[in-house]
Amino acid sequence: MPVSPPRPKGPPLNALRAFEAAARLGGFAAAAEELCVTPGAVSQHVKALEIWAGSELFRRRSQGVLLTPLGESVLADFSTAFDRMGEAVQLLRARAAPNQVRIATLPSLAQIWLSPRLPAIREAVADLELSITALETPPNLKREPFDCCIFFESGPLRQGSISLGSDVIFPVCAPSVAKRLRRPEDLNRVPWLRDASWSADWETWTDLAAPTLSSAAHGPLYSLYSLALEEAVNGAGVLIGHEVLVRNHLRAGTLVEPFGQRVTLERQLTITVAGPVAKNRARDRVIDALIQAG
Repeated sequence: MPVSPPRPKGPPLNALRAFEAAARLGGFAAAAEELCVTPGAVSQHVKALEIWAGSELFRRRSQGVLLTPLGESVLADFSTAFDRMGEAVQLLRARAAPNQVRIATLPSLAQIWLSPRLPAIREAVADLELSITALETPPNLKREPFDCCIFFESGPLRQGSISLGSDVIFPVCAPSVAKRLRRPEDLNRVPWLRDASWSADWETWTDLAAPTLSSAAHGPLYSLYSLALEEAVNGAGVLIGHEVLVRNHLRAGTLVEPFGQRVTLERQLTITVAGPVAKNRARDRVIDALIQAG
């Protein structure tokens, strides 16, 4: 009776994924955050892969890890492979559920910019199903199950990105607070409202628009920009407004701009589309509706 010899086993897919993420992102902690596991789990997966390969892929140091020459030599191939796998998954999902469109965006954009536009968008694409996920950082559209994302992006527009305008910042407050403000120096007499995600807004604005004004004034800190914005409307102090997020309040008069000094940042509000699905009519219709909604 013929006997089939045992076949050699390849490394686990999770071990390959952990190595690729850690190598691409420069550490186990960053890889753990992307993969939604613990740094210890990433370390164990990488160690298992090193045992299978019979050679180290990282050098462990007190201040982090560093790729070995072997690890560096195979990283590009693994990244390309996982990108292609992600694209295949995206294609499968798009064909299996052609009427579903998934959007990822910043919490502040989801709450303040996107939410008021949803009724018009839903009416324009009534036959489609929209899902919206709030994320603090842009997703990897080659790997994660989103059709497009809406974020502030710095630098030149990437391929597949559509600009919705520059990010312009300036102080805003309730009309009752604005009565006490005649010049930027008067800001020292009112609370400065701060958002944790954009904690440097005040420093950025004062450095460029009011360099004689100290940016060390006191004021409360909020974990959500929407909370800080609501408190500005309530008269709690002055907030650095992002024009695309405070536009409706300025039009309604619930917020005013006490000074004329605006600062245009080197970033834009963008819609970025996932690339693997060359023709995704549902996604393109949603993007057209987003643009039309202004």
